[in-house]
Amino acid sequence: MTYDPVRGTYDVLPDAAAWWRLVEEAVRDVARRYNYREIRTPILEHTELFTRGIGESTDVVHKEMYTFLDRRGRSLTLRPEGTASVARAYLSHGLQTEAPFQKLFYLGPMFRYEKPQKGRFRQFEQYGIEAIGSLDPTLDVEVIAFAWTLMRDLGLGGLWLRLNSIGCAEDRERFRELLQVHFSDRLDRMCPDCRRRFETNPLRILDCKEERCRKEIEAAPGSADHLCDECADHFDRVRALLDELGLAYEVDARLVRGLDYYTRTVFELVSSDLGSQDSLLGGGRYDGLIEALGGPPTPGVGFAGGTDRLILVLQARRPRVPAAAPIDLFLVTLGSEGRRIAVRLAEALRRRGLAVEIDHRDRSLRKQLTLANQLDARWSIVIGDDEASSARGTLKEMASGAETPVDLSPEALVRAIGRAPTDD
Repeated sequence: MTYDPVRGTYDVLPDAAAWWRLVEEAVRDVARRYNYREIRTPILEHTELFTRGIGESTDVVHKEMYTFLDRRGRSLTLRPEGTASVARAYLSHGLQTEAPFQKLFYLGPMFRYEKPQKGRFRQFEQYGIEAIGSLDPTLDVEVIAFAWTLMRDLGLGGLWLRLNSIGCAEDRERFRELLQVHFSDRLDRMCPDCRRRFETNPLRILDCKEERCRKEIEAAPGSADHLCDECADHFDRVRALLDELGLAYEVDARLVRGLDYYTRTVFELVSSDLGSQDSLLGGGRYDGLIEALGGPPTPGVGFAGGTDRLILVLQARRPRVPAAAPIDLFLVTLGSEGRRIAVRLAEALRRRGLAVEIDHRDRSLRKQLTLANQLDARWSIVIGDDEASSARGTLKEMASGAETPVDLSPEALVRAIGRAPTDD
């Protein structure tokens, strides 16, 4: 009997893992340039973190979370997104008093019980950033610029923003009432989920993708048209700063995002190069989230994107797997004494920072050299009993075929290959 992956999950084999490294390294590089530090949170959290933080009326909490009781009867949930966990960590470790302004990024798996389809899985990888502790519109724009820079560095062009403001809690309540008036005589033409959302949270109706609901949604009022003076001023300043940076956007007054913690600025980053309206990533402000989790009033803003979906986009544009880092030196071994010397030499060279491979299957000289070529090794050297006895060998540059006599010492090989030796 063999076992397949659980539905909605998949294996990433070594060749394909190069795509994940490409994205993760790009996130880390942009985070370095913007001074965001990495945070890692548990995969398991108490369920209440998400019901309070995300909102019980959201689809994520209502029907997508993996929730179970542990052996002591406590309700636990596999995290469905990253922001609530980061906010919880911020409070758990007293950062609100010790260092209230934080710029953080994360990478890792999330879990949602959704219908598996291309680019959408039940276990999926997510990358995101959170900037906590400031209401300044410059921070909204920095978060957007980070996202823009990341996509540009990965080679995606034609970038533009779908941008909106859903205002403060008071604005949301007024907007909720406007939506209830708008949808009250349209519900019989809308899907069952929207009829449920009408009772629990009418803003969620604006997220619906059902064709029969879209016509009613397009006629609905927009949140950006019903902001208080303070929120309207914040939104004006965000747009002015985006204009200053030359970042293209269009205001979509019905963009609300799918989680209840959002306030004021919300956005999705889209690429016209993809020929689709699907967003690459999305985010916004969540100025009430930390307070909802028991902390002091603390503003925050961030974004998140799905690594799996981004990789599909990159693969469509760049079909070749990103090249792995080449092996610096392949040690071809012949005979027991040559193998003994090679094992010791390989370890000494790895400690000096070189990528070194050695044959572990006692193959012939020809097959070992074939493997060295397959691994894209830059250099090779044959070590047999004669070489072991004389402590000398011939270093071969694989690309040119040029050969150089060399001592079989770590220092001599590092010098010949062109790397400065380091301490053990």
